Amino acid sequence: MQYLPIFAQLKNRPVLLVGAGHVALRKAGTLLKAGARLTVVATYFADEFIEWQQQGKAILIESRFSAEHIEGHVLVVAATDDDAVNQSVFEAADARNILVNTVDDQPNCSFIFPAIIDRSPILIAISSAGTAPVLARRLREKLEAILPAHLGPLAQLVGAFRDKVKQKISGFAARRQFWERVFDSSVVREVQANRLDLAQQQLEALLEQEIPTQGEVYLVGSGPGDPELLTLKALQLMQQADVVVYDYLVSEPIMQLVRRDAELICVGKKAGAHSVAQEETNNLLVSLALSGKKVCRLKGGDPFIFGRGAEEIEVLLPHGIPFQVVPGITAAAGCAAYAGIALTHRDYAQAVQFVTGHCRKDGVEPDWHSLSRPNQTLVIYMGLMKVEHIQQQLLSAGRAATIPVAVIENGTRADQRIFTGQLHQLASLVAEHQVQSPALLIIGEVVALQQKLDWFGDRAGQQAQQSLTNRI
Repeated sequence: MQYLPIFAQLKNRPVLLVGAGHVALRKAGTLLKAGARLTVVATYFADEFIEWQQQGKAILIESRFSAEHIEGHVLVVAATDDDAVNQSVFEAADARNILVNTVDDQPNCSFIFPAIIDRSPILIAISSAGTAPVLARRLREKLEAILPAHLGPLAQLVGAFRDKVKQKISGFAARRQFWERVFDSSVVREVQANRLDLAQQQLEALLEQEIPTQGEVYLVGSGPGDPELLTLKALQLMQQADVVVYDYLVSEPIMQLVRRDAELICVGKKAGAHSVAQEETNNLLVSLALSGKKVCRLKGGDPFIFGRGAEEIEVLLPHGIPFQVVPGITAAAGCAAYAGIALTHRDYAQAVQFVTGHCRKDGVEPDWHSLSRPNQTLVIYMGLMKVEHIQQQLLSAGRAATIPVAVIENGTRADQRIFTGQLHQLASLVAEHQVQSPALLIIGEVVALQQKLDWFGDRAGQQAQQSLTNRI
């Protein structure tokens, strides 16, 4: 993080602006809007600056800049069209440890102006650390279009109730749950319709209602790893949870989207490492929910496809704990798509089977003859540890040794790796390339199209470049 994003209170604080041109005029307007006590140094002033001085909003000093002008100010902005003057302003402020912004000169800035979305008292700032200001402005334009105007009045209304809520409800977690109930209630609609008196009455009524003492469990599928594959509902519940109980398969970029102050509890399982027993996880979900927590049980892929989601829900039922299930993109669909493998194809595969590489506790093997039928795609989850056994059983059941196979490691993620070959090479592919979990095995005729359909990552880019070169 190149810059620390902070919101500074500038009301009645002395700020120096050097320059009075078009760009300086914009900066002055922003600083005055923030309540700064503005002093402007320039050799010429536009009419707007003169008006501000007459209104007592700014002090104008008609002079060339000198280092003495900096003294006594908490913030300095250099906005002249003279690079030498701007450099002098930066050096003088920096030598005195005063934050300074030099417009359109990022190396000579100790602070920068973000693109601002103003729904006062709600403020949203967007910054590219000075590297791509046009991109930051475009992001602001998109957010401006989707953020409603009633956010400001809503924030003012609830802000006036904060002291009442603190007196009525003890504990940060309980107060936060109350406010979430408010923002999910009709109070928001009344504010949106500008019926503020009615909104206030409804807020008072909510404050008098009994606070729920039992929590809730959200069983959320996070998909195979790419955070952009999360569903909207998954993201919403990740942001609402008091506690997030997660697996190792949940990628770090997705974990970064969890609410910042949520408690994080890892119950992941890794081969060869200490694992949390499923019974412990089940009991943990019950305990947290009964204590009044909103619990997000965050799983890689989809919770109902080799995710033990049903087992975890079953333990909630005797306690009457409410729950929701949010599907996620399962690894078979996500990883295959990002690898350029169509799981079904009219000419190659009219069926697809998802199986796990782990046998049941009683040691019963899957029906290998069913899994070895031609013209179907077989996707094997968690198959690395038994890859040699899987290869041998499929060959023994009659699957052709030359059938195409793919091994996908970290599918949909930036570090995705894909290795293709034939069934008789499957185990050696895993060993030779030291494939690590999470990984998926895909076996079937459709894998033959992988090179042609590959679109994601460096290899696909290299192929596209080579294709372009060949056409030229």
